[in-house]
Amino acid sequence: METKTRTVVITGASSGIGFALARAYLQRGYNVVGNARRPERLQAAEQTLRSVGNFVTVDGDIGLEETSRRLFERAIACFGQVDILVNNAGIFIAKPVAEYTSGDIDRLIDTNLRGFLYPTRAAVAHMSGNGGGHIINITAALGMQPTVKVPAVLPVLTKGGLNQATRALAVELARYGIKVNAVAPGVIDTPLHSPEKHAFLATLNPSGRVGQTQDIVDAVLYLTDSDFTTGAVLPVDGGAAAGCS
Repeated sequence: METKTRTVVITGASSGIGFALARAYLQRGYNVVGNARRPERLQAAEQTLRSVGNFVTVDGDIGLEETSRRLFERAIACFGQVDILVNNAGIFIAKPVAEYTSGDIDRLIDTNLRGFLYPTRAAVAHMSGNGGGHIINITAALGMQPTVKVPAVLPVLTKGGLNQATRALAVELARYGIKVNAVAPGVIDTPLHSPEKHAFLATLNPSGRVGQTQDIVDAVLYLTDSDFTTGAVLPVDGGAAAGCS
């Protein structure tokens, strides 16, 4: 019997973890619908990945409800249904609490919270009538175990909240066959971190090194393949969430 090609929607797909995930799913033969805020970076990703498989793009701010609507409309128009949503888009602003500006607060809420809620809501409306699916949230190990070395209360608030929201949605949506899990990265070698900071960043976990995007890809693909795992928050962080002096 022919197996239907699965479709995954990935937010923040133009670089770093999101780009690595798009490439990995395409190499598996999935259809991928990628979103990013900046159209020129999304176009560059599309040019790189075009020969690998079925990759279509929808640019726009994922913190806007309209972007999620267009994203799912395009996915369904091109491929018929969405089987997996990876909420990858996020920003990280680390500074002492007294130094956060109103602009910082707005950016973190728009991307980390609204950018999670709008596509998740669209995915649930679609998947609940379609036999189920997977929602995988990329959060942060720092939301599980803060450290004095990196004051970052707003990322801890937003990403730590997503860790709990993952569990809440897993319970709420299990009856629809929708699995909801999270991967909580530690410090990963992406464009977010300049190479000169890697020596310091490696001190933030017991393993003493910076992780690679493939480490996150492996965790996400594991959750994609699991039909009996839901409500899990999987730290991929060199042991940072377990505690590091």
